[in-house]
Amino acid sequence: MAYAGFWIRVAAYLIDVILLSIALYIVQTVTGIDMGMDFSAALDDAAISGGTQTTSSFGSLINIVVGVAYFAGMESSNWQATIGKKALGLIVTDNSGDRISFLRGVGRYFAKILSAIIIFIGFIMVAFTDKKQGLHDMLASTLVVKGQPGSHGTAGVFD
Repeated sequence: MAYAGFWIRVAAYLIDVILLSIALYIVQTVTGIDMGMDFSAALDDAAISGGTQTTSSFGSLINIVVGVAYFAGMESSNWQATIGKKALGLIVTDNSGDRISFLRGVGRYFAKILSAIIIFIGFIMVAFTDKKQGLHDMLASTLVVKGQPGSHGTAGVFD
């Protein structure tokens, strides 16, 4: 298997973040729920230096639900990838090369929080491990590899 390295995974994540930010901004604009998606504030010096924007609790909950639905849902789907990963030819598999379940995707999503709170060391690990796994990949027993859905492993999750 050709494991996906650090920089290609960063690029895929940036694509996903841009797409999710646009989608959440549209939802915020239509519903009026404050989800912290005020792009005009980026031009304001106060916003750049720390800002005064606060996200509502309901808005934070929506952000989490959308994140889980997008990342866990897409990575456990037939695509085995988010739009960013798909665009760069990457898929998410379990350690055997098979498609992951939705619950494993949820676990991987929340394990990314741990990877982030330890000053992003969990993500940086991708650059230094043999199988290019971050801490969240190790905790969820997943791999990010170059390939097409179904090109690795012997069985899918729902076979």
